[in-house]
Parts: sequence; C-alpha cells; structure tokens
Amino acid sequence: MNTPPRIALIGECMIELQHRADGSLQQSFGGDTLNAAVYLRRELGEGPVVDYVTALGDDSFSDAMCKQWAEEGLGLGMVQRLPGRLPGLYCIQTDARGERKFLYWRNEAAVRDCFTTPAAEPILAALPAYDVLYFSGITLAVLGEVGRERLLHTLIETRKRGGKVVFDNNYRPRLWASVDAARAAYHKVLAQVDIALLTEDDERALFGYADSEQVFAAYPEITEVVLKRGADECLIRCEGERFAVPARVVEKVVDTTAAGDSFSAAYLASRLKGGTPAQAALAGHRLASRVIQVPGALIPRSWSKA
Repeated sequence: MNTPPRIALIGECMIELQHRADGSLQQSFGGDTLNAAVYLRRELGEGPVVDYVTALGDDSFSDAMCKQWAEEGLGLGMVQRLPGRLPGLYCIQTDARGERKFLYWRNEAAVRDCFTTPAAEPILAALPAYDVLYFSGITLAVLGEVGRERLLHTLIETRKRGGKVVFDNNYRPRLWASVDAARAAYHKVLAQVDIALLTEDDERALFGYADSEQVFAAYPEITEVVLKRGADECLIRCEGERFAVPARVVEKVVDTTAAGDSFSAAYLASRLKGGTPAQAALAGHRLASRVIQVPGALIPRSWSKA
C-alpha cells in the first residue's frame, strides 16, 4: 500500500485472571481480537492506524482497558462505553504442559450490544472505509444474531469499496447454542473473506474436516488460506500456490494463550508490509514462539521484538 493502511479489529476484550501455581490470581486483560490488535500494532510500528471496535461499560475495569489500549497505540474512537454495563471475565488454568482451560463469565458483557445500540450507527457506517477489517469466530458468537447480520452487511460493503476482510476461525463451542447455528454463521461470513487464518483443530471440531486437504477444499473462493497447526508446520494456499512453513522449536512451553492470535497478527503485519506468505508465516512463528514462553495473553513489549 502506498499510504499507511487503516485496520479495524472487531471483538471483545475481557478481564483476564491467570491462575498461578501457588493458588493466587494475576489480573490482566485479554481477548482474541484484542490480543491480535496489540500485537499487530507492535509489529506494524508507527504509521498504520489500528483501531479496536468493541463495547465496554462505564466501570473502572473498562477505564483501565482503554488506558492500556491507548498506551499500546490502539485507536479508541470505535469503542462504545455503555452506562451500567461491564466487560466479561475469564480465568485461565494452565497444566504442566502449558495447555489451557478457560472458565468464562460473559453472558451480560457489554459487547453483546456492540452493533445494536444507537451509538453503533456511525461506527457501522465508518467501518467499510477501512483498508482491512479483522474479526474472529468469537466475534461472531458474542455479537448475537442481529449483530452478526449487521457485521455481514459491513463486510460486504467493505469489499465493494476495495477493502480486505481477514477472519480467524477461533471456534468455541460453549459460546454457541448448537454446532448447526455456528456452522450457519461461519458459512455466511466465510463467503466474504479474503484472508482466512484457520486453526486446524477448530476446523475439525466445527465442520468435521479430517485433514488439511479437506480444509483447503472447503474454501475454493478464498484467495489466501492459512492453516495453523500448533507446533507443526503451518500450511498456506495463496492464489493457487501452496507453502509449508515449519514452526519454531520451543524447549519449554509456559502458556499457549494467544499463540494463534499473535501468529495471526504477525502474519497480517508482514503481508501488509509487502512480505510473501512464506515470510509472513515465519514472522508469525517467530512471535508465537515468544508468546508461549510467558504467562498470559500479552507479553512485555520488549519480548515482542527480542
């Protein structure tokens, strides 16, 4: 791009409680698209606009979130503050291998009304003018049926104006009334996606695809499909070409929280800066390998570039 791109990431940030070995809880903030927004902002450096689109309450936790996001360089102009509402909350429990278990309290979270309030109208009108819109399967789940339809319309308008749509599948069964409801919602938005950042395990859980070939075959119209496979090599199909890019070996995995989010952010940042799909995957593996060596979703800024 000749001018710095404008990117909007749509989703939810929650209060994060990290359960430690001694039984104490470390409080921070996190959420898949928020994690991606922070890492994208760090990877892109100065110039590009990275805005976060969500709804929060008017409480002290919401104040602290906005302060942290501003310190990270995220734009807050698309963040709604709903009186009397609260953000969601989740707790991460991590086993000896670094694998996670999540406990959620989010049914009344403000983000569920993100696209249904009167204040959402100017936001929805402005989104199609962005160069890139990024959202996830969790975004789809928390927005609800009305919000999803309004998001779909926004994606269509964005592409009509020449913008790109990026989707991270992040399927969480507990957020959906049924697997059929999730499949229907995913199919609608996948028809409007330019770059699909897919976790293989989530594709298997949601659609029952047996292997990577079935995943690629399911999305013939998507220009760029990236299949994330944890510690295994990621697989990419871009404009008919196929790539396999090995992951970095990490001796000790501390916490896999945000591994996929950070990979997606670094991948997208590299592509926006002109990198090839293979170069972008290497950037994604590089950042993800650092993230999984630190507890919690967001690692210190110094670690991002170490």
